[in-house]
Amino acid sequence: MPNPPSHHWGLDRIVAELRASREDLHRTRHPQGIRELPSRAAIVGVVEALRAVMFPTHYGAPDLTDESVDYYVGHTLESALRVLYEQVRRALRFLPEHAETLEPELEARAFEITRAFGAALPGIRAILASDIRAAHAGDPAAQHVTEILLCYPGVLAIMHHRLAHALHLLGVPLLARFINEIAHSATGIDIHPGAQIGPSFFIDHGTGVVIGETAIIGERVRLYQAVTLGAKSFPADADGTLVKGHARHPIVEDDVVIYAGATILGRVTIGRGAVIGGNVWLTHSVAPGASVSQGSVREGGRGDENPDARGRTRR
Repeated sequence: MPNPPSHHWGLDRIVAELRASREDLHRTRHPQGIRELPSRAAIVGVVEALRAVMFPTHYGAPDLTDESVDYYVGHTLESALRVLYEQVRRALRFLPEHAETLEPELEARAFEITRAFGAALPGIRAILASDIRAAHAGDPAAQHVTEILLCYPGVLAIMHHRLAHALHLLGVPLLARFINEIAHSATGIDIHPGAQIGPSFFIDHGTGVVIGETAIIGERVRLYQAVTLGAKSFPADADGTLVKGHARHPIVEDDVVIYAGATILGRVTIGRGAVIGGNVWLTHSVAPGASVSQGSVREGGRGDENPDARGRTRR
């Protein structure tokens, strides 16, 4: 069949109806009419470059030597920060406080943020090194650091999160979400960039893990696949609009282990050294040192009943 002429598709009517939907009936554009959007593809490139900057022998050029590695790191970082600066400038315009900011002032603010972010990279690498050590110590199947860096989805997810959290703290939440959603797509691990996560954090296997915006996680915490640190309820204002930023996710103290499929909801505290068993559903706090399973709660040296676990409580 020969190619039909364009008018056979009814393009004029379709284009007109799409314009009506876009401009009048079902608007999705930013209220300020912003068209210069941040680029997800650009952020993918930035994150890949930053990984190479922090771990050049694993993610960088294959022919690096002791003499060339610093040049490579500097050159790669310079290029990445230039791209990041432009994305920060675009993303700032989506914040209410910058809706009317003059362009020179916006550019200056984007430069300050990008410079501060670059300065934070050595500290981010240091905490990532603790996460890698935790993965090696926590998984008997882990052979060496190279395997962990190149193969472990939990380490990839936390690497993205550390970068995203830094941008979140610097006031660029949109780009922070870009970074975490890139990791989410690749690993199935969903960590909001606002979550506060201490050092030596390890997610084993990882698929299906969800960590909410206001979660606070201490040091040396280990999670397994399909763990949810979520919200139990969502406060709303008088108009029924959800209140943003409300503390609604769990606090997990140091040295906690949470096994596969556990769901912990609300602003509850999982005490230091507690162990949460697989598939447990929790909406109450757990004492330090407690061991919670589907059928029981055991607190070290205590005989108090504890209603935190679904099912009966053993003394």
